[in-house]
Amino acid sequence: MTPGLVVRLFGFRWILRIVSFLLLLVIVIPLYAFGKTWWTGQSLAKEIALTASDFQPSAYAREVIVVLGAAQFDGKPGPILKERLKTALLAYQKNLAPAIITVGEGAPGDRTTEAAAGKKWLANQGIPKSRIIAVNQGRDTYSSTLAYSATMKSRELESVLIVTDPYHCLRATTMAEDQGVVASCLPTLAGMTDISHSSFRYLLREAGAYLAYVTLGRRGIMIGEETIEKWISESLGART
Repeated sequence: MTPGLVVRLFGFRWILRIVSFLLLLVIVIPLYAFGKTWWTGQSLAKEIALTASDFQPSAYAREVIVVLGAAQFDGKPGPILKERLKTALLAYQKNLAPAIITVGEGAPGDRTTEAAAGKKWLANQGIPKSRIIAVNQGRDTYSSTLAYSATMKSRELESVLIVTDPYHCLRATTMAEDQGVVASCLPTLAGMTDISHSSFRYLLREAGAYLAYVTLGRRGIMIGEETIEKWISESLGART
């Protein structure tokens, strides 16, 4: 075997190893993100049962509850937002925090915001308006996190109990912690996005959004949730 052939074979083996490693990353990293998103949602849904007789509020007490926004219709919370608000109301009634932050702006053409609709609903359930802070900013999880964490810091609040859908919990708490907030998550107890009703497509979207954030978002390259939803829809559509 000539020296030149040995060099070429050695180079080919290294190229093969590098390609194999990259392919492994392409497979393993998304699977890890998917598994972690699924496990976090499942674990929280089983662990935190606000209606259970043995529930210990002190283990989950925080300085403030944050209700992440979702669609509202002319001041009335949509189904997803309403379930988040109902869970936040129960958490407040169990003294998990002395105040609630609602967050989220309105869509183009809306006369009100997700935050305002949430505050109005909570006030109608008997929570004093002075205990509800409406942060009328945020069109997605990241911008909402920036908005409410800034409000918390201005009020010298350091810990938060985020109320959102189970499979959204991992991404929501990760973003909050990256803003220097001590965060835990309280998953919704019912509705179309609770554990028993969440679709596989929704789980894929959340896993994809989490992966995009920890790999690119932390480096300033943000990929919108709508873009990820479009990619997933196109991918699933191509298989059907």
